[in-house]
Amino acid sequence: MASSPEHPEHVVAVTSLPNELEAGVVVAALEEAGIKATMSGTYTAGFRAEAPGQVQILVAAEDEAKAREVIRLGEENKEDIDWSQVDVGEPEDE
Repeated sequence: MASSPEHPEHVVAVTSLPNELEAGVVVAALEEAGIKATMSGTYTAGFRAEAPGQVQILVAAEDEAKAREVIRLGEENKEDIDWSQVDVGEPEDE
């Protein structure tokens, strides 16, 4: 099956975060920059075990460099974020 821009065949993890809320902020920032992004591992991130899960942020392989730059810039500027203005969307049904 050939890949399309909406369904890339190859995806890469560009970062991982400890919970779905933080990951949602990163996904929103990537999508605002024109990069289609998704989360993986949301079910295991909330477990309280000896090896807690992480939520991975996945993007198409061809968007990896741009996504990493957006994330890097976001980390440099995170103290400037007005968290009361961040919209991370509605929770997904389980």
